[in-house]
Amino acid sequence: ADGPFAPYVQSQRRQLYQDAADRLIESDDAYRCYCSSERLDALREAQTKRKAPTGYDRKCRNLSSEERAEAEASGTAPVVRFKTPLTGKTTFEDAIRGSVTWENRLIDDFVLLKSDEFPTYHLANIVDDHEMRISHVFRADEWLASTPRHVLLYTALGWDPPIFAHM
Repeated sequence: ADGPFAPYVQSQRRQLYQDAADRLIESDDAYRCYCSSERLDALREAQTKRKAPTGYDRKCRNLSSEERAEAEASGTAPVVRFKTPLTGKTTFEDAIRGSVTWENRLIDDFVLLKSDEFPTYHLANIVDDHEMRISHVFRADEWLASTPRHVLLYTALGWDPPIFAHM
């Protein structure tokens, strides 16, 4: 499809997502995670057994250069995760709800690029909305919990977020 912000197909916009992920890694706002799906499944199972909240344990967040080189040499295709601040709060204005605040400690280090180098919704959404100059985002309440992640991404990339409205 033609238009002022083409292409509109995610698979044709992969370089934009990769560039954003690279910027985030370079600014230390993201990192490559080499954990296998088996390790993540075992982690989730252990957390569930002890009735703990499930989520990534940030194992790869602060790998040394030697550990990173070893992981890369193993041939494991990494994902790219956002390095969510461990403290503080993220606040945004919602056009319907007013001021909304989330504690950063409750937000995981979420995946931005999958191991096949395709973006997750979180990264694609932010990059596309920025590149297409989206000014307002209207969406259902179930996306409210994702908005702090999106605000953190906008901030890390140095972009102004749109106006959010959750219904």
